[in-house]
Amino acid sequence: MPSDRLDKYREKRAAGSTPEPFGGTRASSGPRLFVVQMHDARNLHWDLRLEMDGALESWAVPKGPSPNPADKRLAMHVEPHPLEYADFEGVIPDGQYGAGPSICWDRGVWIEIPSKPGGPPHGLEHGKLLFELRGYKLKGLWTLVHTPRNGDNHWLLIKERDALVDEGGTDIYPRDSILSGLTVEELPDPDEKLARLRDEAEEAGARPRPRDGAAPPLMLATAHDEPFTRDGWLFEIKYDGYRIAAERTGGGATLWSRNGNDLTGTFPEIAQAVRALPYPGLVLDGEVVVHDAQGMPSFSLLQKRGRLTKRPDVAAAAVQLPATYYAFDLLDLGGLDLRGVPLVDRKRILRELLPTVGPIRYSEHIEREGEAVFRHAAGLGIEGVVAKKADAPYARGRSDHWLKIRTVRSDDFVVVGWTDPKGTRSGFGALHLARYTSPPNDDPSAELVYVGSVGTGFDQATLDEIETALAEAPRDDPPCGGEIPTGGGHHWVEPRMVAEVRYKELTLAGHLRHPVFVTLRDDKDPTECVGPAGAEADADPRSAAPEGDAEDLLPEPGPIVGGVERTVALTNQDKVLYPAHDGAEGVTKGEVIAYYEAVADWMLPYLKDRCLVLTRYPDGIGKSSFYQKNAPDWAPDWIRTETVYSEGSERDLSYFVIDDVAGLRYVANSAALLLHLWGSRVTDLGHPDWCILDLDPKDAPFTDVVDLALALKAICDDIGLPVFVKTSGSSGLHLMVPLGGRLTHDQCKQLAQLLATVAVQGRGDIATIDRVIERRDGKVYVDFLQNGWGKLLVAPFSTRPVPEAAVSMPLEWHEVTPDLGPRDFTVRNAIARLEQLGSDPLRPVLELRPDLLAALERLLGRVG
Repeated sequence: MPSDRLDKYREKRAAGSTPEPFGGTRASSGPRLFVVQMHDARNLHWDLRLEMDGALESWAVPKGPSPNPADKRLAMHVEPHPLEYADFEGVIPDGQYGAGPSICWDRGVWIEIPSKPGGPPHGLEHGKLLFELRGYKLKGLWTLVHTPRNGDNHWLLIKERDALVDEGGTDIYPRDSILSGLTVEELPDPDEKLARLRDEAEEAGARPRPRDGAAPPLMLATAHDEPFTRDGWLFEIKYDGYRIAAERTGGGATLWSRNGNDLTGTFPEIAQAVRALPYPGLVLDGEVVVHDAQGMPSFSLLQKRGRLTKRPDVAAAAVQLPATYYAFDLLDLGGLDLRGVPLVDRKRILRELLPTVGPIRYSEHIEREGEAVFRHAAGLGIEGVVAKKADAPYARGRSDHWLKIRTVRSDDFVVVGWTDPKGTRSGFGALHLARYTSPPNDDPSAELVYVGSVGTGFDQATLDEIETALAEAPRDDPPCGGEIPTGGGHHWVEPRMVAEVRYKELTLAGHLRHPVFVTLRDDKDPTECVGPAGAEADADPRSAAPEGDAEDLLPEPGPIVGGVERTVALTNQDKVLYPAHDGAEGVTKGEVIAYYEAVADWMLPYLKDRCLVLTRYPDGIGKSSFYQKNAPDWAPDWIRTETVYSEGSERDLSYFVIDDVAGLRYVANSAALLLHLWGSRVTDLGHPDWCILDLDPKDAPFTDVVDLALALKAICDDIGLPVFVKTSGSSGLHLMVPLGGRLTHDQCKQLAQLLATVAVQGRGDIATIDRVIERRDGKVYVDFLQNGWGKLLVAPFSTRPVPEAAVSMPLEWHEVTPDLGPRDFTVRNAIARLEQLGSDPLRPVLELRPDLLAALERLLGRVG
């Protein structure tokens, strides 16, 4: 592909001045993305972008797409955009190209329809492109037709005639973003909507509550036999998916499973959608599902997603098998606890803050008419319904205020044998099934009792798979008791396999009636298959349904890794990287690796989703070193890299992004003694999370650095701006102001310059902003220029190449005294300090979302 494909895009934009992405062209496989941005620049228009040749080919559509074939909409062909633009939503600042708000109006995949077999890969060169859109709003067949007589960049966007034609025009589509739920009018000031929603929540009874960062305990439903109709109750669809609490903090998003495991990496498309909601301090409760081709929740497709653990596979599946999050409850909003608020009020506020359509959907309900909802769900083959008391608060654990009523009965059984196949069938005829009368691990008297056989529901691949497994564990006699079939044609196996079976009911004898095989449960142990047997079995079709929800039937996904096994072959651990100093023995590479492993839980939150730049010292700090931005070709496949445009290098670079201990171990083993970070995340490169002031003493005494840091703290306190501090690990201090991802890089730099200017105005005796060392006159340099696109910060807890083997250490403000030294904390004493601290005093810089507008107004008043 041509190297200059995005040159025109970059010529029109400055990376530090606009939040727009600056990724490079890249090849991709599988379905191709499309996105439509609704953009209010000089005029309101829609930008249609189709993934081609590693970028997004783009058209500006002034009147927007219309589902009416009679509306032939002008589409102006413009410069290609980076693929990352498919995620872009933000306000392009005044003075920049395309200034104005732009929302992600729709997104999905597009499929070209060839004009003839063996035709060109796309029809742009031939002036006509026929394609199918599979988005949240735009669906069906469309055509782009070139009309060069009106101008070389003039095209028409036309809806083709199919079942999705609608004469209502563009107005039939919701106007809000599929990600944030905001309109272009609301996007510039999302805090206005948050303030209104918080007011509504407080009026309903919400109370302030700080979140502790742990997985929120969830409310669970109690099994109920029969549907009912009753005033004061709401009825929702019960989805066949993973129960997940989604948390939106100032720094990003976390998806928690019901068991408290972090599933953020398993469903990145949902995490991105949660992160796009402009409401920090948000906690949702809901269920993640994957839909099949008919739009129904699919257990097997969700299970396929849950089994993926390699990052490339997960990324591909997020496009090919995208998940949807059905949110049905609201626990927290903007620092308010809504758990004591009645359910109807929680859901009313929840509906207002969610997008109309998109990866996150509001879970609708119907009041009172539970039996009608149940019949409808049963007719569609949906798992069941959940009845909820309308005025009930949200309480952890199982509750009678939430009742689950199943329409389909299924359970797990131990495979104990098989029958000979009949007719043309191969493999086996039916599987013999059994289950334990009580948990055998807890009850020595537990028995494995026969419950019947299942002979339908198998495809040929499943028959072959099970036949192979049956051959591996034969036995001469049945491993179970009960009413066991006798005679020829019956064979028995060791009770090792588990099968999920759907069935109409249990007979009085405890046998399955009308069973249908669903799947093998390789994630479940046979000892977990427990239920009543014999005359104790209830013949009602629902009363013996499994007690767990769908997520009980799904294995918890494992950690997301790279493409191969994550192993780091540690080398030369005895090599001394820091020579002996002040009577202490030298520090070896093995000690550095051990330090990073010990500090990983503290350090990784800062590294997550950020481009990392290394300075490596393979022979120790006294020898030559080199700077590494670009990940080498020989880096292991499992380590995460992200392609980002580097202004300094004027090309795309493949940066390391370290999200786990294995990656940190790899970096440490490479003798990287200095780790620098970008201030913005790869998920939102245009908006840094912090503003940095680097207090560099050079020839000034460190006590002046301390005095200046305290002066800046006083300024920030006075204007209502939170500020945090850490040692650089070398000679100075780093002050960090949380931004909550709300400023561009240029705006961040302007804030830093204003703070530095006010500090020098007040303490010009010890402070300067003069970059020329000879003109500093022994004063502390307040460096505000470490803010900007691609500018770097020494990572918190990073080692430094200084004789003391010092590290960059977060501080409590009461520790910033004349007794403090910039190299007080080292590889050898840092862990003991962290254990004494208990919590990281710098961590709020990743989460806080201060009132920047009010602080800036006060700060400008001081400058004036």
